[in-house]
Amino acid sequence: MPCNMPVLLKNLTADGLHAALATAGVSLRLARRLQAAAVRRDEIPGQLPEVSPKLLARVREECRLPRLTLLDKQVSPLDGFAKYLFQGDGKAPFESVRIPLLHRPGDEKYVVCVSSQVGCAMGCAFCATGRLGFVRHLSAWEMVDQVIRIRADSAHPVRGVVFMGMGEPMLNYDEVVRAARILSEPCGMALPAKAISISTVGIVPGIRRFTADKLPFRLVVSLVSADPERRSSVLPAEQAWPLPELMQAIRDYHQASGQRVTLAWTMIAGFNVREEDAVQLAALLHDLPVTLDLIDVNDPTGLFHPPSPGELNAFRDALRRHLGMPVNRRYSGGQDIHAACGMLAARRYDGIRLGRQNNASQKRLALSTVSR
Repeated sequence: MPCNMPVLLKNLTADGLHAALATAGVSLRLARRLQAAAVRRDEIPGQLPEVSPKLLARVREECRLPRLTLLDKQVSPLDGFAKYLFQGDGKAPFESVRIPLLHRPGDEKYVVCVSSQVGCAMGCAFCATGRLGFVRHLSAWEMVDQVIRIRADSAHPVRGVVFMGMGEPMLNYDEVVRAARILSEPCGMALPAKAISISTVGIVPGIRRFTADKLPFRLVVSLVSADPERRSSVLPAEQAWPLPELMQAIRDYHQASGQRVTLAWTMIAGFNVREEDAVQLAALLHDLPVTLDLIDVNDPTGLFHPPSPGELNAFRDALRRHLGMPVNRRYSGGQDIHAACGMLAARRYDGIRLGRQNNASQKRLALSTVSR
């Protein structure tokens, strides 16, 4: 194995690690033990029972244990959400969020919101990350290490991961799925697959790959509106993958997996919280079982505002009348430190400027990436 091509721990599943190190004499059992050491203890072991020191020395020669650099951390004094600013293999930084779930005494835990890209090519109108433009994809190890670093900094265990941070996960499909597998495999972080959510703004080829691969993780699709014209005005992805095509991909996923898709509905005052919106959504879904997550828009530019309490109550009443499916009100915390959904923009790091690409180049990038 060439010395300039080290095997990156945290970047491969145990099976992948075994394949990469088999010529060095590493068995599948040892690969699993190395994976556990890297992901659970953040180390390459110097000694292991029943493993020769010579073999472990060769492993240490051929492997590298990469780590993210923590550039900044902020904790909201209002709700305890924590935002982490990391740097990985590239100069441009990215952010992750630790979400506290502390309402059940004796079962306090965290969920980590992981970034899959630096910046984003999708250009959603209300998203700060989208305004940055695309910078680069993150490697699987950079996603896994976000969870490792945050877990090591936490008073309570990490029990879930959501790929809902910076970037569009389906445009970095292979790395995201590998990271999710590493986080869920028994010799990795051993998180339940259903405690890992992979989100998309509606990248149909990605959803179809997700379906064909029979992945056990939760699928979350950002819908925002059941009106194609309105959806297109805030989500450029609608122009590439229109609602009929998107809904067919979701229906095919449900038929193949038997799982409900979670639809994320970012609520914008005067835009998608009318009775008409509930009626349109019910007509779009027909009898397709879904779970609808309602979340306030977060837009520091002031262009978009969350609904008033009156608008929200009226919209929920309309959903109960017309939709008849589970509706969750999702809390978007950390707004005071720009850690809430749609607000991640690596804004506290001054050493690098993230440039925004024009809309045409972003669309070309999205289409070329997902078609690989």
